Amino acid sequence: MRSIALYFSYSRCYDNSYLEHSIPLTCYHFLFSVYDSSSLLDPKLLESKITEKSRLLILCSSSNPTGSVYPKKLLEEIARVVAKHPRLLVLSDEIYEHIIYVPAVHTSFASLPGMWERTLTVNGFAKAFAMTGWRLGYIAGPKHFVAACNKIQSQSTSGASSIAQKAAVAALGMGYAGGEAVSHMVKAFCERRDFLVSAFGELDGVKVSEPQGAFYLFLDFSYYGTEVDGFGLIKDSESLCRYLLEKGQVALVPGDAFGDDTCIRISYAASLSTLQAAAERIKKAILSLKPQVYV
Repeated sequence: MRSIALYFSYSRCYDNSYLEHSIPLTCYHFLFSVYDSSSLLDPKLLESKITEKSRLLILCSSSNPTGSVYPKKLLEEIARVVAKHPRLLVLSDEIYEHIIYVPAVHTSFASLPGMWERTLTVNGFAKAFAMTGWRLGYIAGPKHFVAACNKIQSQSTSGASSIAQKAAVAALGMGYAGGEAVSHMVKAFCERRDFLVSAFGELDGVKVSEPQGAFYLFLDFSYYGTEVDGFGLIKDSESLCRYLLEKGQVALVPGDAFGDDTCIRISYAASLSTLQAAAERIKKAILSLKPQVYV
């Protein structure tokens, strides 16, 4: 039986030399739960956690791994919180900008009043234009911030390949949001999302949050957990993923990598037929477990 990988890993694309130049930062606040208000940041909770030492707020819309999309009204509330803290900057990850499902709408954080001066927007061609692995992205922000970024970039990872640059020029020539080609791709993603939401929604105890963008499904499997003969105890997302790899030959990403050990992440950047086969394998493997021990 052929194994199915429902994730992508780029760990081998990077040179660890950048660690020699990094400044260690400690991040210790998780400000939301995946299944609380679609995993969107609560402005009041955000404000309660900001201190005089806070320097950077990272936003991601559409989100990896949940596929959540921030509505404009909520971003405006977050912007009002940010405006109260002059030394707080915003890094807005908008790589899934064009992979949005109706009725969700993308809003760039820098477009909000008073925010462009303190926002660094990061984006790229990998997701919307199917150039994953070509490593071509860009940053937009105030000149003095971009100049500082260039000092690091020019000494480390600069030198995008000519092939990737030519492809990017072609992508930009396709019209706003990639035109018909990207629209067709997003429609296919939407069909795959709908299939997976329906398929896993049939499983008792599985919590499914329907993505509004990107191409990931973040599922809560905490209902399932047991001692399996020949495998051992399924007690967390990592052991559940190992079990599904051995039992169903489907590769998934443990939720602890994203701060929630009750979940697993599925990428549906694969053909519908592949996803159908994978879903059947996962369901078959899961149904053999008894919900005795919470993950």
